[in-house]
Amino acid sequence: VQLQASGGGLVQTEGSLRLSCAASANISSINAMDWFRQAPGKQRELVASITSGGRTIYADSLKGRFTISRDIVKNTVYLQMNNLRPEDTAMYYCRAWTITNEYWGQGTLVTVSS
Repeated sequence: VQLQASGGGLVQTEGSLRLSCAASANISSINAMDWFRQAPGKQRELVASITSGGRTIYADSLKGRFTISRDIVKNTVYLQMNNLRPEDTAMYYCRAWTITNEYWGQGTLVTVSS
């Protein structure tokens, strides 16, 4: 499975961005797709996840600001990010995983200016 992440960029505090992760395979056959992020000097952390059944999971600190969704027809998962803060600045990665494998996209950079 190949993943292509896009949608990052420079945004001001309180702005919004929508990230996209396009998969080369039918995402309904994948156990789950996730968004992670990694800020400079910090560990990679889970942002949000959506399962093949549509269940969503969020990092507690991001609930209410970030929303993960998917378009099964387009094999794409989205991350809508609202009310962005400088601490949201990071490289954002999407991941797809099955029982036997995991796949990572190349990352898309989000920079939030104060």
